[in-house]
Amino acid sequence: MTSSTYCIASHSLLVVCADELDSAQLLPSFAPFVLPLAADSPLLTMHVEMGTPTDFTSWDEIGQFDCGGANHGVYRDAEGHHGFEISLPGADHHIACTMMADSDFSHCRATLVNGSLRQQQFGLNNALMMAYAFAAATLDTLLIHASVIRKDGYGYLFTAPSGTGKSTHTHLWYKNIPDCDLMNDDNPVIRLVDGKAYIFGSPWSGKTPCYRNISAPIGAITRLEQRPANEIRRMGALEAFTTLLPAVSSMKWDRRVYMGICQTISNMIKTTPVYWLGCLPDAEAALLSYQTIAVK
Repeated sequence: MTSSTYCIASHSLLVVCADELDSAQLLPSFAPFVLPLAADSPLLTMHVEMGTPTDFTSWDEIGQFDCGGANHGVYRDAEGHHGFEISLPGADHHIACTMMADSDFSHCRATLVNGSLRQQQFGLNNALMMAYAFAAATLDTLLIHASVIRKDGYGYLFTAPSGTGKSTHTHLWYKNIPDCDLMNDDNPVIRLVDGKAYIFGSPWSGKTPCYRNISAPIGAITRLEQRPANEIRRMGALEAFTTLLPAVSSMKWDRRVYMGICQTISNMIKTTPVYWLGCLPDAEAALLSYQTIAVK
């Protein structure tokens, strides 16, 4: 067995691989998050092995969920353990990895199915992303589907369904507003620290290889929607809550996870402005949002 420790948004993860597996090879996007020393009390421990997919036919099926074109089957047994089948994108839904986790996701086991290295990377990355999100759900921590640009020391999050134009909009900031840099393009981490919201880079950034171990206080969160003209407005508390909840990785069927996430969102929107932006994919939209939401 070989062990590697990673730190993401100040939470440590311990990954223990079977001898035939190399965590550095399996998790290249985790390299910026390596801790040189093992943590005393990691948020979660993930044991990784090769083998045949775990059989969950005797477990209760929670549901089958589409995750960016990949199907994830979710199961639970009588003792409250969680089971996941993580399939590759595509119509065939070939399983890349199965994962078993205890009720609070502090101890997990991922079984990688024999296939290409890329398929194994996909399976383990998804297993760790879910385990992290659900283990940290009661610790004022959210894994959110957003693209994040940093300007003058503040992080600005843009959320929307896949394909709506989050990455396009942050690229327009980068292109048209001086001294911006991209923090993460798909799944950054929000943490509340002493009541203040911060955004952290993560090893999960979708199709854009932006894996940065950096953080910043959140300046604002904006929900994008494609429109024939550019317009922006600030949301009220109820609209902000109902907008952010679907953007956060969650499990509605698990009370511990769901209530922790709802509480964190409720606390965050007390101090963090949330906007709606209807926009075109043009420079004027980026300038409008910057002039409206930037911390003065």
